[in-house]
Formats: sequence, C-alpha cells, structure tokens
Amino acid sequence: MPDHGLQLPWTRPDWLDQASAWIHAGLERQGISVGGQIEQPHLRPWSTVLRVPVPDGVVYFKATTPALAHEPALTQALWRWRPDCMPEVLAVDLERGWILMRDAGAMLRSHIHSAQDIRHWRRLLPLYAEVQIEMAGRLDELLALGALDRRLATLPAQFDRLLEDTEALRLDLPDGLTSEEYQRLRQLAPRFTAMCQELAAYGIPETLHHDDFHDGNVFVRDGRYIFSDWGESCVAHPFFTLTVALRSIAWRFELAENASELARLRDVYLEPWLRYESRENLLAAATLAQRLGMVCRALTWHHVVSPLPQPFKAEHAGAVPGWLQEFLNTQSSF
Repeated sequence: MPDHGLQLPWTRPDWLDQASAWIHAGLERQGISVGGQIEQPHLRPWSTVLRVPVPDGVVYFKATTPALAHEPALTQALWRWRPDCMPEVLAVDLERGWILMRDAGAMLRSHIHSAQDIRHWRRLLPLYAEVQIEMAGRLDELLALGALDRRLATLPAQFDRLLEDTEALRLDLPDGLTSEEYQRLRQLAPRFTAMCQELAAYGIPETLHHDDFHDGNVFVRDGRYIFSDWGESCVAHPFFTLTVALRSIAWRFELAENASELARLRDVYLEPWLRYESRENLLAAATLAQRLGMVCRALTWHHVVSPLPQPFKAEHAGAVPGWLQEFLNTQSSF
C-alpha cells in the first residue's frame, strides 16, 4: 500500500520506532530477545503486521485502526478461554490497539494443493462450531470486550441507518447501487425485519461470529487449527459464518454454488448444533442466515471503511454496496 502521507497511525515517521520499542519491552518481560530486523510484511488501511525474529522462530505484532481497536482485548480473552485453537498472546496495548502474538503457523491456504485438501474444512468446521457454542455463554463478556453488536434484534435498525448513508452506498456511481436497487432495498426493510424475526424464532443461540472466516484467517501449527484475525468479529447469529466461509471455499476449490461438496461442509458445520434444533430446522436457518449474513458483511465493511481517510476510503468503497447487491440478488428466490 503506498504511503499517501495521510494520518493512518503507521504513516507517521515515528510510529515504527514506537512500535519497535514496545515490542522489545514486551518480549523482554517474557524473557525473549529480538533476534534480527523487524519487517513489515502486511500493510492495509485498517491494520498492519510486523514480523519479529526471535531465537526459536518469529512472533507477530499487529496494530489496528480505532474502528477495530477491540481486537487485542478480544483475542487475548479468546486465547485465555480456548488456547487450543486461538493465537497465543504475549502482550497487548489496549489503548493503542496493539497486540503481540506467537507464530500461529502457516495459513491454511498454503496447505491447499488439490481437491482432496478440502478435508481440512471437514476437520475444522466442527471445532469452530464448538467454539461458537461455548462462546454463547459469554455474550456479555464479548460485548464488553468490544465485539461488534450484530444481534438479530438490532439488525433492522442498523439496516435502516445504513440505507440513510447514501454517500456510502454510492448511488448511481461506479461500484455503487443504482437508484432502482436503492428503492428496492428501502421497500425490503419490512421483509428484512421479518427475516430477522424468523431466524430468531429458531432455538439457536447468538454467539461469536468471525465475519471473515476463510483460509487466510485459519492457520495450521503442529497439527492444530488456529483461528485468527478477530477484528471484524461480531456477536451475531452463528450461521452468518457460512456466508463468507462457503463462498471462499467455493472460490478456492472452483466449485459451483450448489456443489455437493459445499452441502456436505455445511452439514458438517451444522452437526454440533443438532443439540438445539432438528436437521430440517437447522437447514432452514442456515439458508436464511446466509442471506442475512450479507447485510452483516455490508455493515462490517461500512464500520471499517467509513472512518478511513481518502484515497483509502474510495479504494474500498464498493464493498458496502456490493454486499447489499448480493443480498438483493437472493430476494428473487422468495
């Protein structure tokens, strides 16, 4: 990402020195020394990552914009609750949105070389579902830590507020909504509310939802799957996860939307939830949640992109109307 001289935190001349000093101090408290030059392999408008060599490997530092500054506290809590499948946290600075973590291993996508490697998803989806089921008992804690609130009861009002931000919707602009699409969304507001109520009527608890669950945010280390990058996560309906996860799997393995492999993965994910509902009801809820999850994704992009300075805001402005268009495209099936 080019440096446009704008005031993202990591564009300031003194930022890297401050971050490096904090990293050194945090590692010293753990009895770990920095073993070489700190590198910056990942740079986005909303976060950056530094790679820190240490005697037994590497550790990683991550900084976020204020919109996602809850990620360190949330990640730290998740590691404390589920150290088997969460990044190990070495230090956090909650005020600045900084976190220092041990190496979580290799991205899952680096383990995907053929169609047979879809087996990784068959193994990890039940684990992820069990984490969600456990986190359903920690809603108040998750919200207190700053997880975004996308509970079904709150979504209709959030949907209405999103439609009021016509600048973010880019009406009749490239990569934006057309006026006709915008009017359809306005008219669908009562239907959207009804969909939320219909999904809530199933006996499936709301819980932690990752909202960007794909093979770049799952890592593999010593035979374990590590779920990372929780900055965009929400307290929401758990099945919203299927919206991004199944689409990303379809893209990676070049599968059609109705491929039997995707249906099997959906069923593998749903199996732990049989303690709450019948298979028939779970399938109906999953279909509904995948549609509503598109609006959840639009809301998350709006939360992330809206505070960005230009030109970064413009570079990513199409994500919000894009997800709303995806939601519109699902309504023809009703």
